[in-house]
Amino acid sequence: MPKLPGVSHRRAVKAFEKAGFWVVREGKHISMTNGDRIITIPRADPVNAFTIGGIIKDAGMTIEEFKKLL
Repeated sequence: MPKLPGVSHRRAVKAFEKAGFWVVREGKHISMTNGDRIITIPRADPVNAFTIGGIIKDAGMTIEEFKKLL
């Protein structure tokens, strides 16, 4: 798995919005969907690299695709 530094939740939300996701609910976590998949991003700066890797996988993306959207 390629190296992925921890990213802030704001940057992650913007990257997922570019990929076609939109915010459904905000609270201690941010829930996003693309109509097919639902992902949950914790409000943390930075979001742990291991955690963001799992979120990217749940979104059906690769780390390389996500890095291009950052």
